[in-house]
Amino acid sequence: MAYLTKPRLSHWFTCMVMSAGIVSGATSFSAHAEQPLREYHKVPGISGALTSVGSDTLAGMTTLWVEEFQQLYPGVNGQVQASGSATAPPALTEQTAQFGPMSRPMRNREIEAFEREFGYKPTELRVAIDAIGIFVHRDNPIEGLNFVQLDSIFSATMRCGGTEPIQTWQQLGLNYQWAERAIQKFGRNSVSGTYGYFKKNALCGGDFLNNVNEQPGSASVVQSVASAINTIGYSGVGYKVSGVKRLRIAQEGDQYVDATRANILSGKYPLSRYLYVYVNKHPHKELSPIEREFIRFIYSQQGQKLVEQDGYVAISPEIAQQELEKVGINYQ
Repeated sequence: MAYLTKPRLSHWFTCMVMSAGIVSGATSFSAHAEQPLREYHKVPGISGALTSVGSDTLAGMTTLWVEEFQQLYPGVNGQVQASGSATAPPALTEQTAQFGPMSRPMRNREIEAFEREFGYKPTELRVAIDAIGIFVHRDNPIEGLNFVQLDSIFSATMRCGGTEPIQTWQQLGLNYQWAERAIQKFGRNSVSGTYGYFKKNALCGGDFLNNVNEQPGSASVVQSVASAINTIGYSGVGYKVSGVKRLRIAQEGDQYVDATRANILSGKYPLSRYLYVYVNKHPHKELSPIEREFIRFIYSQQGQKLVEQDGYVAISPEIAQQELEKVGINYQ
């Protein structure tokens, strides 16, 4: 079994039973007590190949799913390739993968390419909730940033309302010891859904500066930030390591919000999003047995516990039921 994975992460979230929903006009999440997710029970006769191509952000989560699924079904041969969200649509279209994890929704042109090939659209499944974190070196005294400041640091166009580029830490109010320190910037490469999400939201759709060091994976962004004192970078919140600290963020002003579970679920943290897995589901045909059972496993107690083990937020039983219905699976 071949894997391209990120390191195992700390148990950032501990509660497995929660609820998430979409509020009209913005992505926000709310939590309330409700029945637990259903436990997964093994069924006979499941074997064969299980292939996944797509997001680096979901690499660890997908690998955990596949590993535990293989414990249940030793006859399954799993492969997880994580080169970025943009690699998922062509892999599904060319049928080189059964599952396409993505940290962003598919774009219209990607959906259209798939539909030209098969005559129907790919099926989008919400599998977890993530947030983008802004990381600096652990010795950096800054406590928070807003979207105007982030845009002025990372973008050449400054569409969020900034008036001048921010190039040094002194421009962000740090003392004389930081006055001459230029800001060294790190981010994801353009095939990443994290790149696209950050560009659309934190940069108000503007373009990145040429001197943002693009990294092939989320873990490498955070590791690069930890390597020097004058650095800043954006990545999934689950990738925090000991050499960095995560900043609190505000859309405007200085009412900064930390990326805690409660703030993500309430919608207070401004850089939150769903994570997705796309599948090729014919509207009038059933999934193959291995595909059906793997999806059932993802939406089970066991599958969503692994979501939280990897540092993300589990979806609710309500969302699980909605997503399973999309592929003709009863929530039972």
